[in-house]
Amino acid sequence: MSGRQSLFGVELDALTMDETVQRCLAAVRDGRQLEIGVVNAAKLVNMRRDHRLAQAVAGCDLVLADGQAVVWAGRVLRAPLPERVAGIDLFLRLLAEAESAGMPVYFLGARQEVLEQMLRRVAERFPRLKVAGSRNGYFEDAQQEAIAGAIARSGAQLLFLGMTSPKKEIFTAAYGTRTGARVVHGVGGSFDILAGVTKRAPASWQRWGLEWLYRALQEPRRLGRRYLTTNAAFVLMTAREFIRLTPPPASANRSH
Repeated sequence: MSGRQSLFGVELDALTMDETVQRCLAAVRDGRQLEIGVVNAAKLVNMRRDHRLAQAVAGCDLVLADGQAVVWAGRVLRAPLPERVAGIDLFLRLLAEAESAGMPVYFLGARQEVLEQMLRRVAERFPRLKVAGSRNGYFEDAQQEAIAGAIARSGAQLLFLGMTSPKKEIFTAAYGTRTGARVVHGVGGSFDILAGVTKRAPASWQRWGLEWLYRALQEPRRLGRRYLTTNAAFVLMTAREFIRLTPPPASANRSH
């Protein structure tokens, strides 16, 4: 399955993980830039409240279903997506491809100590990977242009942004082209997971769409309320859309 599906007014690419990886490799090979956006339930809720985030995601070349809940909503709303393409799994696949093909990469994001720990672990896992450069994710808006210039000078072909939304989407929309990277992928909290700072949910939790609960149990005070409110909003959004898309029964249309 390929093409696009419209979900809550957002155009999503109906791609498998393998198809997404091939699109990325083709962009590097052909010298085209590919900006990747990923959406989960929370981001789709936030895009309704944050116009800049919605615009930044809409401006991406590929928009993928990062959350299992998005795939389920697609089925319910007759906008089927072949599978979940989790941002962290795509990140790891692209690192492996970059290592074997000799494509230099750049890492932008996280706290300095997290970034350094992640770089050590990435070097152990992908020993032949060419790292063109890296920088932590703590900078002012006024520094964005200079950072994009530094990435361009590094010669990186793949740029991974370990930053939160909407900061990473806004940076990509404004300066993605300036970086010169062929593939720009916002990976959110993946740097923290690769560094071992946060643990990823086991595969069984992922299959059941419960990664959010696993994260909330790790940081209940910080994330518990946020996840509960956004998930409730997403369920409500899906129910409203289902009602809107469901035609009334034939009897309701007949005049008496």
